[in-house]
Amino acid sequence: MRGMDTPDAREAPARSNAPEFTVSEISGAIKRTLEGEFGRVRVRGEITELKAYPSGHIYLALKDEGAKIRAIIWRFAVPRLSLKPENGMEVIATGKVSAYGERSDYQLIIDRIEFAGEGALLARIEQLRKKLGAEGLFDEARKRPLPLLPRVVGVVSSEKGAVIQDIRTTIARRFPRHLLLWPVPVQGQGAAEQIAAAIRGFSRLPAGLPRPDVLIVARGGGSLEDLMAFNEEVVIRAVAECPIPLISAVGHETDTTLIDFASDRRAPTPTAAAELAVPARADLLAALGQTATRLLQSGQALLNTARLRLSRAEARMPDLPGLVGAARQRLDDRAERLALAPGALLSRKRAALDAIAPRLPHPRETLAGHRNALALLEMRGGAALRRMIDRRQTALHRLPDPAGALAGRLREARLRLEGLVGRLEGASYQGVLARGFALLRGADGEPLTEAAAIAPGQRLTATLRDGSVALLAEGGDAPPAPATPPKPRRKAPPDPRPEPKPEQGSLL
Repeated sequence: MRGMDTPDAREAPARSNAPEFTVSEISGAIKRTLEGEFGRVRVRGEITELKAYPSGHIYLALKDEGAKIRAIIWRFAVPRLSLKPENGMEVIATGKVSAYGERSDYQLIIDRIEFAGEGALLARIEQLRKKLGAEGLFDEARKRPLPLLPRVVGVVSSEKGAVIQDIRTTIARRFPRHLLLWPVPVQGQGAAEQIAAAIRGFSRLPAGLPRPDVLIVARGGGSLEDLMAFNEEVVIRAVAECPIPLISAVGHETDTTLIDFASDRRAPTPTAAAELAVPARADLLAALGQTATRLLQSGQALLNTARLRLSRAEARMPDLPGLVGAARQRLDDRAERLALAPGALLSRKRAALDAIAPRLPHPRETLAGHRNALALLEMRGGAALRRMIDRRQTALHRLPDPAGALAGRLREARLRLEGLVGRLEGASYQGVLARGFALLRGADGEPLTEAAAIAPGQRLTATLRDGSVALLAEGGDAPPAPATPPKPRRKAPPDPRPEPKPEQGSLL
C-alpha cells in the first residue's frame, strides 16, 4: 500500500537544508568577521597576566570590572611602544581584534599603548615618589655642592634638537669648557634604561678618559607622557647612586619630574642648567679684580700698622751702642779672670792633698791586715770541710747492702711472672684443646660453631691438641656418646729448683 512506511524509509536520516562547515572553516569565518567588523579599536583597561617570552613577544590581558580580553604585542611592535607595560597599569591599547582558531579564542593585537589619562600617570608617579622618598633618596643631606669651575661638563641628552645647542652656546659664552655628550633617546620605549646606563657610564669611565666634574641631564618640554622616562625608578636610582654632582633640566619651568627630587640641583631649563654648571667669565674677572683690590688695601693697612708699631717700639728702646760697649767690657774682664783661674785651682788642690797625706795608712800595713784575715778564713774553712766529710762517710756506712735488695726484687718479679704465665695458659685455646675439645673448620678455613652450618658430605678439618685431622660429614644426628669417667689430670712435676727464701733486709 502507498500509505505504509517501509523499514528502509523509517531508518533513513532526515535531510536538512543547513550547510555543513568544518572546524577550520567556521574558525576562519569568525576571524574574518571580527577583523572586518571592528578594524582598529582603542581598548581601555588594566594590564594583568603580563608575560614576556624569549622570542620577544609579550602576552597580556586587559580587564575591567566586568570582563577580560586577551592581548598580544608582537616582537616588532615592542620597540615602538611609548611605555613599558607592567601589571596593574591602567592603559589605553590601540590595535585590531583577531581570533586564534586553535583555541577558539579571540584576542587584541596591540601596536600602540598609552596611559589611560593624566590622572593615572600622576597616581603612578606619586606612588613611586612616596616609595623612593621613604628610602631616603630625596633627602637634602645627600645633595652635594657643585664645583666652582669644572674642567669637563658631561651632558646626558638627545644629540638632536635645540637642548644640546643651547647648552653648548651658553657654556661657550660664559666660560668655555670641555663638553662631553652621551647621546640617549629622551622618550619612548627603552629610553629610561638608556638614560640610567648613561649616568652610570659617566661615573665608570676609565682613567684614560676625561671624567666630568658635573653632569647635566636635560630634555626639552613636552607632555606628561613624553617626560615619563624621567619618572622611572631605574633613572631615579641611577641619579641617587651617581658620585658626580648632577643637575636636572627636564621640561619647562613648570614641569616637575622625579629626577628633580633626586638630583643635586634642579634647573628650570637646559640653558639655566648650563649657567649653574659654569660661572660667567666676566663675573669671575670682576670678582677677582674686586678681591685683588681689597687684598691690596688690606696689605697696605697691615704694613702701615706694623710701621707705626715699629716706630713706637724704637722710641722706647735704650741706647744700643752703650749696651754693647758695657757687654764687651764685661766679656774682657771674664776672659782675663778665666786665664788665671786654672793655676789658682791647682794650687788649692795641691795644698789640700798635702794636708791629707800624713793621715793616710801605708799600703804595707793594709796588705798585712788582709793577709792575716785570709789565713784565718782558710783555717776555718778547712775545719768545716773535714767535719762535712766525716758526716757523709757516717751516712754512707748506714746505707743497706745494695746486692741483697736487688736479689729480693728479682725474686718478687719472677713470682709475678710465673703467675701471669699460668693465667695466660688457662685462657689460651691450646689449653681448651688439651682438655679434649676440637676445633672444626670448613673448606674455607673459617671456624664452624653451629651444627646447622654443616651439610652432609662436607669436608671438614678438626684441630686437636697434637695436630689436625680431615673429616667427612654424614647426615643425621650423631649417636649419644657413652658416659666415660673423666680422665684424671696429671699433676705438674714439682719444680726441682729450691724455693728462694726471703732475706731479711738490713735495718741500717
